[in-house]
Amino acid sequence: MKKLIAASLFALSASVTGNAFAEPVKIGMITTLSGGGAGLGIDARDGFMLAIEQSGNKDIEVITEDDARKPELAVQIADKMIQSDKVDLMTGIIWSNLAMAVVPSATAQDVIYLSVNAGPSALAGAGCSPNYFNVAYQNDNFHEAMGEAANKDFKKTFIMAPNYPAGKDSLTGFKRFYKGELAGEVYTKLGQTDYAAEIAQIRASDADSVFIFLPGGMGVAFTKQYAQSGVDLPLMGPAFSFSQDVLPAIGDAALGVKNAASWAYDLDNEANKTFVEGFKEAYGRLPSVYAAQAYDTANLILSAAGKASVKDKDAFRAALKEADFDSVRGKFSFNSNNHPIQDFYVREVVKDGDTLTNKIVSTAFTDHQDAYAAECKM
Repeated sequence: MKKLIAASLFALSASVTGNAFAEPVKIGMITTLSGGGAGLGIDARDGFMLAIEQSGNKDIEVITEDDARKPELAVQIADKMIQSDKVDLMTGIIWSNLAMAVVPSATAQDVIYLSVNAGPSALAGAGCSPNYFNVAYQNDNFHEAMGEAANKDFKKTFIMAPNYPAGKDSLTGFKRFYKGELAGEVYTKLGQTDYAAEIAQIRASDADSVFIFLPGGMGVAFTKQYAQSGVDLPLMGPAFSFSQDVLPAIGDAALGVKNAASWAYDLDNEANKTFVEGFKEAYGRLPSVYAAQAYDTANLILSAAGKASVKDKDAFRAALKEADFDSVRGKFSFNSNNHPIQDFYVREVVKDGDTLTNKIVSTAFTDHQDAYAAECKM
């Protein structure tokens, strides 16, 4: 299986249970496969398709299209998938601004959407829906975990994120649990690659540490520039800024950085071992948190489809809600707002041989749930 699965139509074979599903399942995957942040979407697609291929289920059909990180394009693709392709389920979106453009419309049309990554607060609270399941996290969560962990070592942190929904959620999450002072709070342009001005602000502040949420190429650019700047303050962030997909591009500048996540490749459970070994064999690289979340999403779908017909929405939603699958994260369950209750860890960027990766150094939260569930009236 040494291949990169093309962004097109997949019809795959065999069943998790060994039996055909009550109904074939058609899934529409919209994700970022080109332009800025493509590595995130590629990892999500590859993790999702690995689970499908491992199951061998011929009753699953996945249609994959590239949103190029453009909300207007994602909306067009979603409309086509719903109205022309007649998909039963949708998934794949990485970016919260794209999720906000697509998910409310899809769920209003009675299509079940399962998020492999984006977790905007607006969809966790008052905007929740019985047709929306987030299998990854709520956006604030990784940042909340890092805020809690930062309390042990720091008293005055400079915080920074891009100016879009996930960026705002990230700093809100960090501040929710961080008890120290803020030396500065900055929102940058989404997709920005030159951080000279922001690094000058950090240098001029009296911070004792820096927290960033800069996913994809943004994190690569900042971390390399920060290392070259000579500003010698400890750097920390969520997994998105130091994920497996970007570490090779950052290089040794990332060594020692602490970051928070619900998953790491060294989590000791059988599902995770199967996933990591299978991903390495299939794609020749270590998986990222994006791949892990998407792999779990596919296995959740497979589990639910083995119990209920996707055409019986009430029964299928109930089967999804059970979360009766072996998660690579170990413990996993859904809260009342269809968002995860799960553990969160602090990881450190290390070298394993010649490979930069993350290893767990501590647990930040056990059985953590998001802050918006009480606002959800399902």
